[in-house]
Formats: sequence, structure tokens, C-alpha cells
Amino acid sequence: MNIFQSAQPSLLDRLWLTIRYPYDVVRNPLDALLSIPALSFLLIPTFSSYSTSLNLLFFYVTWSTLILSNSPLKVEVLGTLGVRVLFYLVPTLGFLVFDGAVPNLAAKIKEHGETALPMGEDQGGARGRWWKIALVSTGNVLLGVAIQSGVELLFTKILHIRSALKISTSLPMPWAVAIDLIRGLFLREIFSYILHRYALHHPDSPLTDYHTRWQHTISAPYSFVAHYDHPLAYLVHVFLPTYLPALFFRFHLLTYHMYLAVVSLEETFAYSGYNVLPSGLILGGIARRQEKHLMGEGKGNYSCLGICDFVMATSLGDDVLDDLREEADNHNVQEKAKGRPKKVGRKPKSRSRS
Repeated sequence: MNIFQSAQPSLLDRLWLTIRYPYDVVRNPLDALLSIPALSFLLIPTFSSYSTSLNLLFFYVTWSTLILSNSPLKVEVLGTLGVRVLFYLVPTLGFLVFDGAVPNLAAKIKEHGETALPMGEDQGGARGRWWKIALVSTGNVLLGVAIQSGVELLFTKILHIRSALKISTSLPMPWAVAIDLIRGLFLREIFSYILHRYALHHPDSPLTDYHTRWQHTISAPYSFVAHYDHPLAYLVHVFLPTYLPALFFRFHLLTYHMYLAVVSLEETFAYSGYNVLPSGLILGGIARRQEKHLMGEGKGNYSCLGICDFVMATSLGDDVLDDLREEADNHNVQEKAKGRPKKVGRKPKSRSRS
């Protein structure tokens, strides 16, 4: 018996690594990204490069163990499902419980008050269809993961070509992750606008009726509405704009899961209906445009971020630049950017001529 032979991880070890993976996939690469000298100096000067290196080393060991002890398809599917659960389903369920447990408090921080409560009278009360919307939304999330799994099986097992996403033990560089995230979100914005406007709201499209009879029957949005739609319309509206950029650029699996975490959080807050959001400069405008699209019979605001609507002049109400100006005024961004301290004290006395 070779005592130096490496032991295979046990079933419990694999289970723990799988459960912890969605959290590590966001936290440790983000620490690595912030460990770049310029970012560390400007953003988080208290971070230690030594501790960041240890976190990155630990994550590399965790990642390598996952890849070497499991099939790539298993890691991709479980990781994708874990990210969706952790960054969309869990906070969305938390918002639903909060809205139902303390409706009076929730109504005060909702943009449309009691109308936006999932279990409010305008939504059918406690016996309304909120639970059906939650089930359909969850089912659509699972459908998207299943389609992604089918694409990987088609590429690797039937067509015998390389996988749709890059899966290897090597880790992507921080700058490569940042570039992929930016261009992935930008391409998602374009795909979302084109598919949403011309496939789901064009009078000649067969999917228009499905989309309007499902998602557009909601009087006011809440987080589960982000993935509530007819399955065919959902694939066109949500899944394809999110997945196609990763397929086009062939993201590293880690980059894809970070990208999916950002998208999931954006969907959760943009459809939450709250007027108190973590980042008013970004999420506030996105949320208002989504609300105006749903409550305006889908006559504009087709894209996710509002950039394409601004370019194509299809914005409902204020466009993305108007939102940025309004939020900048509310937060006094212009004064903070100038860095000019206010003058406090007595006015200088004018000199009298002799």
C-alpha cells in the first residue's frame, strides 16, 4: 500500500464543497480582483494582500478538487443551480415572507404601496395567485438550468466538440474576469432589447400573446415576477439574453457564475417593487423602468439597463440619463466629485478707501 497516494475526497467532502462553491465563486475571485494594487489603494485600503492570497489559494484548492473529483457537467449544473438559488430564489423568498409577515411596514417602502404587495387585496389577498407565480418562476429557473445542461450534452456527447463554457482547473485572471463581465452585460442588454421588443411585443410574433397573458397580467411587480412567464416566452425574455453572451464569448465557468450572480441580484432587486435599494444610482433607475414597462402595457423600456431604449428612443418616462441626473442630484454627487469644501465663517470685510 502506497502511503503517499492521495486519498479521494469522501462523499461528505464533495457535498460540502458543492454547497460552499456558489459562495466561494463570488467572494474569493472578488477578493482577488480587489487585490490589484490600484483597486486596493482606491477602494479597500485595509485589505491585506497576504490574506487575499491565502483566500485565493484556498479557493484554487477547492476549485481544483471540484474539477478533479467530479465531472465538468456536474460542476457546471450544480454550480449554476447553486448560484440561482443563493442569489435569486433565497432573497426573493425572503422578500415574499417579509411582505406577507409585515405588510404595513412593507407597503411603506414599496413604490406603489399596498398595490405592490404580493398578498395584498389588489393581488387577490392571501389566497391569490402569488404561490402560483412563485412556483412558475421557480420552474422556469429549473428549466433554464436544464436547457443549459442539454446544450453541454449536445456539444460534448453528440457533436463531440469542446464544451460551451470553458471548464478547467486554471483560474481566470482578474482583469479577464472584469472584461468578460462588462462585455457580457453589454451584449445581454442588446439581446434583451431585440428579443423583448420584436419577439414578445411585435403584433406578428406568436409569442406576444403568451407574454402579455402571463407576465403582463401582474398589476405591480415583486421579485418572483422576474422569472414568471410562459416557458417559451421565458426562454426568449430571460434565458437566451443571459446565456448567449456566455456562449458567444465562451466564458470560463467561474466567470459565468459570477456573471450569473450579478444578473440574479439585478433581477431580484429590479422587480422587488421597493423604493429603498442598495444602489440607487443603478438599481433605482432599472427598477423604475421595469415597473413602467409592466404597468405601461409593454409600450417601451424593453432592455434591462435602459441603454438600448435610450439609443432607440423607446424609453417610457425618464430615460437612463434622466435617472442618473436625478439620482446624482439626490445624492449630491456633483458636489462630492468636485471636492470643494463649503466656506464657513464671516464674509471678508471690504477695504475702505482713504
